[in-house]
Amino acid sequence: MPTITSASVKAYLYDTFVPKVHNKPENPIRLLRGLNHQQRLTFAAAFMAWMVDAIDFFTVSLSATEVAAAFGKDVSDVTSAITTTLMLRPIGALIFGVLADRYGRRIPLMIDLALFTVIEIATGFSNNLSTFIGLRAVFGICMGGEWGLGNALAMETLPHDSRGIFSGILQEGYAAGYLIAALIYYAAVPHLGWRALYWISIIPAIISLVLVYFVPETDVWRQNRAHSTENHKRLYQLTLEMLKKHWLRCIYAVLLMAGFNFMSHGSQDLYPTFLKGQLGYSASQATVATVIMNIGAIIGGLIVGYLSEYYGRRTMIIWASVLGLCFLPLWMLPTSYSPLVAGAFFMQFCVQGAWGVIPVHLAELSPPGFRSTFPGLAYQLGNLISASASQIEAVAGASHKLPNGKPNYARVQMILLGVVFSVVIVLTMIGTEERGKDFMVSDDKELNNNTEHMEDLSSSKPAADAIDGEEKGIESKERMDVYVEKSDSTLPKEA
Repeated sequence: MPTITSASVKAYLYDTFVPKVHNKPENPIRLLRGLNHQQRLTFAAAFMAWMVDAIDFFTVSLSATEVAAAFGKDVSDVTSAITTTLMLRPIGALIFGVLADRYGRRIPLMIDLALFTVIEIATGFSNNLSTFIGLRAVFGICMGGEWGLGNALAMETLPHDSRGIFSGILQEGYAAGYLIAALIYYAAVPHLGWRALYWISIIPAIISLVLVYFVPETDVWRQNRAHSTENHKRLYQLTLEMLKKHWLRCIYAVLLMAGFNFMSHGSQDLYPTFLKGQLGYSASQATVATVIMNIGAIIGGLIVGYLSEYYGRRTMIIWASVLGLCFLPLWMLPTSYSPLVAGAFFMQFCVQGAWGVIPVHLAELSPPGFRSTFPGLAYQLGNLISASASQIEAVAGASHKLPNGKPNYARVQMILLGVVFSVVIVLTMIGTEERGKDFMVSDDKELNNNTEHMEDLSSSKPAADAIDGEEKGIESKERMDVYVEKSDSTLPKEA
């Protein structure tokens, strides 16, 4: 039975937290300007589609009070539509992911965006709550499908050396969508009513649909599709082969995304309630804090995503989570407004900074032929697991009262986020990464040679781009084997 020594563990932890970086970081402006016309168009389409996702999702939370008044219902009845949306997102990830891996990224994404448009128009015409919730249920299926489609389209098109920074930008399309939805709400709803919010939100969806129309299909998908056609394999056969070889990776990705979604929902969903219900700040003050924390999210996603290209995907996720733990007191303990807002900014910088690595990280971990289904389904299943985060915080906060009788949301949120950050750190440490993976070469190697482990693919880049495994973040188990050699002992193959 292999044994783990203190020397090998120490070396492994040192490499995880303090990696050696031999490739000098590129100027981010050069990376942003270095795309060709096709790559710019493709990324713009993927970013817009994810932003549309967020705009349409937050229309309900922003207009819940007005919708409840219009239908003569309680706000809690309206917000059940949010829960319905979250619950159905994994179905959409599976349906649209399978379609995208089978028929290409473009057409399913265009169908998805067209459905967004129809659903938003119809939602504005809802004449009762049942119709409203039913439409949001269909929207949940569409929302679940979009992330995997857009992510695969972007990551398969971008140059591998700039994926990190564009991963951060892409993921923060969600925060940008939240901000735009809030701006539309405050500009339109007081004057035109809540229905206008849903009708106006179709404008970004139409723009995104037009962009996707002009985007070409990715070469990576064409290669994978040609291979499956040549081998006369049906989708279910390819899926069974993938699950047989990569079942552990699939489970790991879902667990990791559950931790990430708990981290996101746990730090965002109840925060306005904490400001208003526990500390007594006004709705406008809570809105300003929400805007500022989303600005922090966008900046964090961009910076941490960019650095992940040079310091490693896992290392930057871990350090963002460690910093998040450090900012917990500033996030919840102050009672004056300015320190609280600063805490919200830095907390979302860390939370969404870690999230900024996820699009490229999951794309690189995806088995060939499943680069839409694998990330999208893992993301949405993790989101389903974490859907109860705000409910847990609300119930626990109400059961732990302050001396003045108000719910103690601060304590509950700090405890939950402390646990979640720790879990994300551990899950990330025991995981793996394939930073800098060339999809065309690595996919071709596995599909044609029928390799048994994706972990062997991180060294399959072309000779012109070949780089030492330590530079490109080779897999954790391979690094551990090296350390075991150095310490004259052995380690188990699985981290």
